[in-house]
Amino acid sequence: MIVGVDASNVRAGGGVTHLSSLLGAADPAAFGIERIVVWAGRATLDRLPDAAWLEKRHEAALDRALPHRLLWQWRTLPREARRDCDVLFAPGGNAPSGFSPVVTISQNMLPFEWRELFRYGLSLTTLRLLLLRLGQGRTFRHADGVIFLSGYAREHITRVVRIEGEVATVPHGVAERFRAEPRPPLPREFSAQRPLRLLYVSIVDAYKHQWHVAEAVADLHREGLPVTIEFVGPAYGPALRRFEAARRRLDPEGRFLRYEGPVPFERLHELRDRFDLFVFASSCENMPITLLEAMASGFPIACARRGPMPEMLGDAGVYFDPEDPGSIAEAVRALVADPEAAARLAEAAFRRAAPFSWERCARETLEFLTRVAKSRAA
Repeated sequence: MIVGVDASNVRAGGGVTHLSSLLGAADPAAFGIERIVVWAGRATLDRLPDAAWLEKRHEAALDRALPHRLLWQWRTLPREARRDCDVLFAPGGNAPSGFSPVVTISQNMLPFEWRELFRYGLSLTTLRLLLLRLGQGRTFRHADGVIFLSGYAREHITRVVRIEGEVATVPHGVAERFRAEPRPPLPREFSAQRPLRLLYVSIVDAYKHQWHVAEAVADLHREGLPVTIEFVGPAYGPALRRFEAARRRLDPEGRFLRYEGPVPFERLHELRDRFDLFVFASSCENMPITLLEAMASGFPIACARRGPMPEMLGDAGVYFDPEDPGSIAEAVRALVADPEAAARLAEAAFRRAAPFSWERCARETLEFLTRVAKSRAA
């Protein structure tokens, strides 16, 4: 069996990390797969591992702008796939007609949750998300197989989109460099020289609520708790402006509300030892990989009670309403008030993160691909 991979719209960020990590952990021969062929642009192919069974096919059109990539995907890819593979894997969520069987992945919840989508108001981002909803919805309906990353995403999207093919839930893995023994209990007292150090890793975006977290930390600071927080991640322009306005108002001197900007994914695990607690305030996720990385890193965690977060974290954290600064502050207070309980939660979160490996993701993904291909052939 030969598996084709349409990576025409896998170009950066989590999509490339997922594909590279999956292929790096894969054992195709165990599933009767002779070869995996990946079509992608040069930058994506350069980040994929090398293997005797992996054929990287560079397409010049996939280095160009979106119209060129779409034209290649819809006109050229079906012909290439019919000639060279038995099943086509489209991890980007969109796949062309003209070839079967196709397996795709749902990796973006924003197009399928109206409340979250319309946080962007009347904007090009809203239009893009609506187009994604149409395009991905069509692909999900007609694909021979659809992979979801969480039970929450599977339940929600299958209510919105009538899926005709097979479905599976296959979560992403956590890179091994994030795994570390849970840290000891928090100090009983904090000071200006040794403040409570919070970390929030995520893109600054409309559904990530960094400004509400900043309000909560400012409230704790006014109450007399020596506390700092560092926000790490890239930014969506309008959300960054809202966040920066909140920071200037709450902490004009930048003493306790700090924004570092993006840190390369390969270095994120290095932040672990500089902080005491992890805060995750997202209200929309398909699978919250940064939350899982924090769990694997042994952090006590204060987390939004939205989407799939309780599915991942279970009873191993303290929850809050991400749009209520008072609720966020109360969750942090609860962890600080009982250091032993916070340490027990960190240990429980660490154990819950253990099953999320790239070996498991690769094994379950390839098993599903071969099952769909054989079912279609039969």
